Amino acid sequence: MASPKIAAASAAHVSSGPAVIEVRDLRKVYGTRHGEVEALQDIEFAVAEGEFIAIVGPSGCGKSTLLKILAGLLPATSGEARLRGTPITGPRRDIGMVFQSPVLFPWRTVLDNVLLPADVQRLGRERMRETALDLLRLVGLQGFERRYPWELSGGMQQRVAIVRALIHDPAMLLMDEPFGALDAMTREQMNLELQRIWLERRKTVVFITHSIPEAVFLADRVLVMTPRPGRIAEDIGVAIARPRSLDAMATPEFGAYAHRIRAHFNATGGLDA
Repeated sequence: MASPKIAAASAAHVSSGPAVIEVRDLRKVYGTRHGEVEALQDIEFAVAEGEFIAIVGPSGCGKSTLLKILAGLLPATSGEARLRGTPITGPRRDIGMVFQSPVLFPWRTVLDNVLLPADVQRLGRERMRETALDLLRLVGLQGFERRYPWELSGGMQQRVAIVRALIHDPAMLLMDEPFGALDAMTREQMNLELQRIWLERRKTVVFITHSIPEAVFLADRVLVMTPRPGRIAEDIGVAIARPRSLDAMATPEFGAYAHRIRAHFNATGGLDA
């Protein structure tokens, strides 16, 4: 049974601020040679300005499909997703995306990789250069502007990818398991780094992860998804004070949140509806 504190946090998970993201009755069906496959069913949630939302669920539950719909890379079969009141019907300039792989161009320097959205969107390279340098300072990469991706560690490359996603000041930042390929120690440091960046910039973030501790550590709310067809099994508010240190993971409060999320998983690694 959930503690009173957790139950209260979950009941109060809907922010009083205006919704930046609204997802209503969202459904996604893929057509295959063997018939239709329903990936998402009746997905509905809202995200307030500056909220950090984590989504967890078993492999194949539709987490990445949901993120691609939010990014405008996939159409929904029915229902809709809105960003600041406007339906998301295709790729948009006010959305930033960070993938598991940094996807940096090896022939471009760190600064040139960061400025790629400015070049593509014709935002004015010189005008955006100071913003890029400021963001690189924010993530501790001052002095690495003229280095190439192969000269950086995996964690440093992912910081470059985050800065690149922020350069055009998006309304929403989507992150698809951005630290999944990193070793455990680097991943913990990147969690601290991302929290610091988020506290500094207060971007609206939707973050996909397989790690329950990572979700609890980073998020204001954790959406737990069921196996395919993916639905929202529970929307859990995380009322742990920020900034959060790694030591917070050892507290009973943190453990209670992780246990509540983990309780959705059955013995075979799936999620109970």
